[in-house]
Amino acid sequence: MRALRARRAHDCRLTPDHALHSLDEADAFLRDRGLLTRTPDCALPSLYEACHEDPYRPGVGGFGEWPATKWPWAGVLAGRPGVVAAKIHRGKTVLLDPPTAALADPICRAEIDRMRRADPGWDRLLGHLADAGPSTAEDLRVELGLNAPELKALRSPLERCGALVTRWAGAEEGGAVEAFEVARWDQLVPAAGGEPELAALLVAGVRAAVVAPERELGRWFSWTWRFEPGVVDRLVAEDRLVRPEPGWVAAGTVSA
Repeated sequence: MRALRARRAHDCRLTPDHALHSLDEADAFLRDRGLLTRTPDCALPSLYEACHEDPYRPGVGGFGEWPATKWPWAGVLAGRPGVVAAKIHRGKTVLLDPPTAALADPICRAEIDRMRRADPGWDRLLGHLADAGPSTAEDLRVELGLNAPELKALRSPLERCGALVTRWAGAEEGGAVEAFEVARWDQLVPAAGGEPELAALLVAGVRAAVVAPERELGRWFSWTWRFEPGVVDRLVAEDRLVRPEPGWVAAGTVSA
């Protein structure tokens, strides 16, 4: 555990001597770890934590605790090739590199189908985007005849389960956000094929974290109903995870 904690501190950039200094460094950090939360809230590596920059407005909470100058990096990274910023971290944003997005892809595509069957409003929004393509929030309000609260009420559950992804449009490093673009997951991520499986995404999360409390794994992603009993025991038996000591997991020798 001592060696794993030391490697976690290094690989997840938990100390100021490994702080991110540029957007390209942040991009490389994402592609090395595979996924990053925006703000620190669990063992998964955090983009903003790795910046080691003073908050914009310390003590006020919320956006005020984001890095003073580097807060746009999450949105800009989401516009880079293959990167997806989805709210599948129980409603919070997580950045995924292309291989990790491919692991989530079968689940998110299944969620599109499930949500379309579950509610006429969700079906209407998802069907409209299928026809119109990725659209700004303003265009959706006009085209669907919705006000802002009505659209938000439809979008939020769809974003949380990965059926929808909202990203900045026209954002450059240090620049202003021109608009928010809403897209279906399957309009942004190539089809990976295969059956929906949360286990592979859990393994990717543990690899990203280096070592993590076992009790956290079921709270990392929105799809709690896919966290079947005994999944961690199975992954340990398959050597996809190991328990370096009771209550902790690390990546095993079998990554897939």
